[in-house]
Amino acid sequence: MNRFMRLLRHLVSSPRRLRRRFTPEVLHDVQRAITTLEREHAGEIRFVVEHALHPAQLWSGLTARLRALEVFGLLRVWDTEANNGILVYVLYADRAVEILADRGIAQRVSQEEWEGLCREVETEFAGGQFRAGSLRAIEGAATLLRRHFPTVVSKVSNELPDQPVLL
Repeated sequence: MNRFMRLLRHLVSSPRRLRRRFTPEVLHDVQRAITTLEREHAGEIRFVVEHALHPAQLWSGLTARLRALEVFGLLRVWDTEANNGILVYVLYADRAVEILADRGIAQRVSQEEWEGLCREVETEFAGGQFRAGSLRAIEGAATLLRRHFPTVVSKVSNELPDQPVLL
């Protein structure tokens, strides 16, 4: 996609449009899914949706992946005792999904597995299924975490907030 079209798409994206797709009900369902599914594995999941990037960020070539890395640090997803944080990052204007795992999980779950899940969620979003796509991201992450990072008795309880974040 060319830089001009991407810039235009981000300029016309608005927080209001984002809130119509990610309603309080959808966000509540996401939070409930995170809370419920975190009991089944040793990971900590954060879910973040950003409506668009600033034109200067776009002009400099900031990708959804690089922005997800920034958000990962800003929200301190890395700051868990077992290095078991996961960030599900959605850049709404691009309909892009990135999942980042802290080093404790990245040692066990391959980047290809996360990328496959991201593409599935992007397909849901492309079809206008924002609730289903969001829940698919959480459920898919939980499935991978149950398989590769099962719950342990010594897990510190809920180190990261379960509440989704809209930027």
